[in-house]
Amino acid sequence: MLVGVLAVATMPLAVALSNSLEGYELIDAAFAIPVGAALGVAAVALARRARLRIERTLGRTGGARTAAVGRLLGLLGFCLATSAAIAVGTYLLLTVVAD
Repeated sequence: MLVGVLAVATMPLAVALSNSLEGYELIDAAFAIPVGAALGVAAVALARRARLRIERTLGRTGGARTAAVGRLLGLLGFCLATSAAIAVGTYLLLTVVAD
């Protein structure tokens, strides 16, 4: 679940940092796109591994809800990174066409 929270927080944190640090623009937050995507994929993989462990132990280990929340947050983080990549790609395409 922690990796999922990090995946979701990556893009908003990068945008906030680019706005608060002098000398950086919003487009500079694009460096966080691969980080957010990788964290999202890792969270989904970890949740799947946890779910398999829960099934193997017949639920005695607990944590089914935590794994589900981690998976959901991982998917959300991956979607945020994907939408940011689409936005940056569109911006770059428009700036190239405009020149």
